[in-house]
Formats: sequence, C-alpha cells, structure tokens
Amino acid sequence: MASLPVQTPTPAYHTLEDIRLRKEQLYDELQHDSQQFSTLWGQVFKSRENSSRSEFIGSVVANSVTAVDLFLLFRKLMKTYGKVFKKGKKKK
Repeated sequence: MASLPVQTPTPAYHTLEDIRLRKEQLYDELQHDSQQFSTLWGQVFKSRENSSRSEFIGSVVANSVTAVDLFLLFRKLMKTYGKVFKKGKKKK
C-alpha cells in the first residue's frame, strides 16, 4: 500500500518574487508528476498487437480459469459467511 506524502510546513512568503518562485517550483513538480502518470498509464494499457494466436488463446484460458476460481471462491465464502450479509429474519 502506498504511503501518503509527508506534509511539510508551508514557508512564509514575504514578497511577490517568493510567491512567483514557489509557483514555478510547483508547476515543475506538477509537470514531472504528469509525465510519470502518463508513462505508467501507458504501460497499464499497452497494446498487444504483436501477440500470436497461441498467446491469445493462452490468455483467454488463463482469464477463464481465474474467473471460474473467483466464482467458486465467492460461492464458498457466501455459503460459509452468508449470514453476515443477509438481514435477520423478521419476527411476526
């Protein structure tokens, strides 16, 4: 789990030049973070046009097995702990 950034105390600004310098620093940091985000986002959704037919079939089978496994796990958990999620029986 990613940790939250540590908040540092805000420095006191006494002139407009101090404010302009800080604004430029923040702008540069935002541009850098934006470039990192774009790079990571592109890696997540990398196209796989060069995959062969056997790789495609292998990924479909792997995804199908994962989906079935998830379904069976969910079913088992609901069977075991289902009463936690269901409302109690209403008394007449």
